[in-house]
Amino acid sequence: MSENHTSAPAVAPAPEEIEAALAANASDEMARLQSELAELKAKSADLADQFLRAKAEAENARRRAEEEIAKARKFGIEGFAESLLPVCDSLDAALALPNATAQQLREGSNATLRQLTAALERNKVVAINPPAGEKFNPNFHQAISVVPAEQEPNTVVAVLQKGYVIADRILRPALVTVTAPK
Repeated sequence: MSENHTSAPAVAPAPEEIEAALAANASDEMARLQSELAELKAKSADLADQFLRAKAEAENARRRAEEEIAKARKFGIEGFAESLLPVCDSLDAALALPNATAQQLREGSNATLRQLTAALERNKVVAINPPAGEKFNPNFHQAISVVPAEQEPNTVVAVLQKGYVIADRILRPALVTVTAPK
């Protein structure tokens, strides 16, 4: 047996109801969009504030770095100059002696040279004074002349002028005489 199901005809909403539903949806959508806009404005203002703070901090760091560099340039040699003051004092004292003997002047000069060498070494300035027979090193030595000698070829025979190095940088190479190749 078959039953016939008849469905009731659907009632179409009235145009006023459709208009009211659309207005309600539009109103809800407008409220949601306004809320989202307010959130985005707040987030934008917060990011703008963070940006301005970061920019100001970067500017302050740059300014502080420039001031430190200026101070380093201006006063960087202060420690070195301070370590040379005793050398100046010794030279002043030597010149203040009106009747110094040659022996006194020699002893004073040696003491002053020791003070100067110590001051240089404290500031990482070290002499390059290769002994005779040391292999010639063009990074630290400058050959002034080549002479025949009984030692190995290409070795230092004599130092004509000491060289100096500061930390790992050559200030002046040692001027040397080297042996000729055989």
